[in-house]
Amino acid sequence: MTTNIQQLEQLLEYTFHDRTLLVQALTHPSYLHEASKNGGGDYQRLEFLGDAVLGLLLAEMLYNRYPDWDEGALSQLRSRLAGQDILADRARMLGIGCYFLLGRGEEQTAGREKDSILADVMESLIAALYQDGGLQAARTFVVRLFEQLVGAPEMLVLGRDSKSELQEFLSSNGYPVPEYRLVEESGPPHDRIFVFQLMVGDNVVGVGQGKSKKIAQQAAAAKALDKLQSVTGQS
Repeated sequence: MTTNIQQLEQLLEYTFHDRTLLVQALTHPSYLHEASKNGGGDYQRLEFLGDAVLGLLLAEMLYNRYPDWDEGALSQLRSRLAGQDILADRARMLGIGCYFLLGRGEEQTAGREKDSILADVMESLIAALYQDGGLQAARTFVVRLFEQLVGAPEMLVLGRDSKSELQEFLSSNGYPVPEYRLVEESGPPHDRIFVFQLMVGDNVVGVGQGKSKKIAQQAAAAKALDKLQSVTGQS
């Protein structure tokens, strides 16, 4: 377990003073229940704290990045960034699923890939960082994970599912089904960058990049949708 903790600390780019916090942040309730262990605790209390710390730090990032946005726009983007799917995507980007402590039942039902568990552990890790190293430790981690998305909200389009919207647009306007082509993959295993081209017929109508395939495809779809709507005069 010590070796795994050291590997995870490398991914987090932080060395814990109290590693029991890190272990707790990784411990699913099913593990304690099935192992009949009473000490240490699971991640649920840390998850509660991490949700609040994440909300504060995202609000700080957005407040500083977009001085002209009103409260409603800032709140909407913060909510989207803190959504389960985005948190799970960040967890997959880091590759933390293999470090969870899960009960047998969760292991057998692919618990390491469930968005709900991945998102919960992300929040608990943020709380563990906050408890161990203070707000700055948590801030450094959150900024590293979310800086790209905060700086390019078109990747999220305030909660729009750009791939679905593009599919509807293409279908209603007689276009063929889009094809997403992975054209570049770079960076170390814990910090990959993916680049996708979006093809409609023989034409490249959008290119997007991101730290996961899902985000890169959404970015490509958003750009393609904007381009095609501009060409056809629709919005």
